Amino acid sequence: MSAPSAHVQGLRENLGLFLHQLVQVLLVGMTIGLERTVLPVLAEQEFGVARGSFTLLFAFVVSFGFVKGAMNFVSGRLSETWGRKRVLLLGWIAALPIPFMILYAPSWNWMVAANILLGINQGFAWSMTVTAKMDIIRPAQRGMATGMNEFAGYSGVALAGLATGYAASFFAPRISLFIFGLTIILVALAHAWFVFGETLPFARAEAARHDAGAGNGGRARARQDLPANPTAFQVFRLVSYQSRDFVALSQAGHIEKYVDTAMWVLVPLYLHLAGASLIQIGWVTGIYGVVWGASQLWTGPLSDRFGRKWPAVSGMWLSGAGILMLPAFSSFAGWALAAAVTGVGMALLYPTLIAAVSDISHPSWRGSSLGVYRFWRDLGYGVGALAIGLLAQGTGLIVAGFWFTAAAMALSGLWLALALTETHPDLQQNKEGISR
Repeated sequence: MSAPSAHVQGLRENLGLFLHQLVQVLLVGMTIGLERTVLPVLAEQEFGVARGSFTLLFAFVVSFGFVKGAMNFVSGRLSETWGRKRVLLLGWIAALPIPFMILYAPSWNWMVAANILLGINQGFAWSMTVTAKMDIIRPAQRGMATGMNEFAGYSGVALAGLATGYAASFFAPRISLFIFGLTIILVALAHAWFVFGETLPFARAEAARHDAGAGNGGRARARQDLPANPTAFQVFRLVSYQSRDFVALSQAGHIEKYVDTAMWVLVPLYLHLAGASLIQIGWVTGIYGVVWGASQLWTGPLSDRFGRKWPAVSGMWLSGAGILMLPAFSSFAGWALAAAVTGVGMALLYPTLIAAVSDISHPSWRGSSLGVYRFWRDLGYGVGALAIGLLAQGTGLIVAGFWFTAAAMALSGLWLALALTETHPDLQQNKEGISR
C-alpha cells in the first residue's frame, strides 16, 4: 500500500496503513504467544529438564531477552536508512526455522537456540510496528496509537497461548506448535511483503516540518542535546545515561519486563506444581494477556488526555501488586484475579512509556531512540529471567521469584515518580529542555 504523497499525519488520514500495521503486530504477538503456555510445562516431559532446574528452565528466556534487546537497537537504526518495511521482512525471515526447531528438537538447548531466532524476529518485527505507527499519527495521538498497537500484539499473545494450551491437551504438543507457528509466520511474511506500507517518508517529512518550526505537536525536548544527524552512539548515550527523563523511562521499561518474564515461565511452573491443568494455565496466562491488551484501548488515550507520568507510575505499582497476589491464592479464581490485576497495571504503563519516549525524541532519530529504549526494556527479559531463575534455584523457593519481581516494580515506580518530568506535548512542565 503506497503512502499519500503529502505524507500528512493522522489516524483518519492513514487508516489503511494503520490497520495493516495492527494486523502485523497481532501476528507478531501470536508468534511469541505460541511458547507461553506449553513449552515451560513440557520442559520436563519432552526434554528431560529436571524438576527444580530453574536456571536451565529460564535459559530460553535469557537468550530471548538479550538477543531481542540488541536487535531492538539494531532495527531502530537500520529502519532510518533501510526503511521500516525491509526491517520487518528480515524479522519474519528470521522466524521461519522456529517451528521446525520445536518439532525436531532433541534437547532443551534447541529451544534456547530457537529463542535466539525469536528474539531477532521480535526485535525487528514488533519494533517496526511501533515505529511505523509513530510515523503516521499526530503527536497528540501517540498514546492511543501505542495502546492500540500493544492491544493487538498482546491479544495475539493471549489468543495463541490459549489456543496452543487447548491444542496440546488434545493433540501431540510439538505437532500442534509446529502447525500453528508455521501458519502464522507464513501468513505474516506474505502480508508484510505484499501489503505493509513503507512509512519512513512520513518521519522525514515530519522532521523537516519540525526543524522549520511548522510541526503540529510539542517540541522534542531532547533535540538540543544532539546534532542534526546524530550517530548511533550519540543517541545511545543520550537515552542510556545523559538524559534524566530518558534514563527514568528506560529503567522502568527494563524492570517491567520482570513481570512479563514471571508470567512467561514462573507462573506456568508455579501453577503446574500447584496442580493446575494445561487448560487452566492457558486461561490464567490468557486472562493476563487479554486484560493487558484490551485495557490499552483506554489507557493509551488516557495518557493523551492526562499525561504520561502518573499512568506509568501507577501501572508499575499495580502490576507489582498483582504479581505479588498470585502465589497468595490457591484456586483458579484467585489466580485469574491476580492475572487480571497484573494485566491492568501493565496496560497503564506499557503504551505510556513508549509514547513518552516518542514525545521527547526528534523525528529524524525517533526510530533510533525507540530502539535504544526497547534495547534496555527487553534486556529486562534476560536480566529478569537470570535473576529470578538464580533466586529460585538458590533458595529452593519458587515464590521467591514473585517477591523479587514485586519489590523491583515498587522501587522502579518510585524512581519514575521522582525523576520523570511530564513529556506530553501539550502538558510539558519544562519547555527549556531535559534536566540532566
